[in-house]
Amino acid sequence: MAITFLEREKIQRYLILVFLAIVLITIFLIWYNFLRKQEFIIVEPEEILILPKKIEIDFGILKSPILEELKPFEEIPPLEEKIGRENPFIPY
Repeated sequence: MAITFLEREKIQRYLILVFLAIVLITIFLIWYNFLRKQEFIIVEPEEILILPKKIEIDFGILKSPILEELKPFEEIPPLEEKIGRENPFIPY
């Protein structure tokens, strides 16, 4: 079943329409996001001022029985052997 020239032209027309639609959408998005004149909203300085909240630390949580059951890690002694090789680029 061969594709005739008319079918190829029909497919080509649809592809051209799809390509033009993509180009138009791309141009619109570029204009909308970068080239159109932006409206700036002027905000008074009083509206920007945010007062910091007072920080309260609850140290009572550290006396929880769950935390008292935890054990500290064992201290790992430092390595006693020499680290590295004199020339690391030579094979073993």
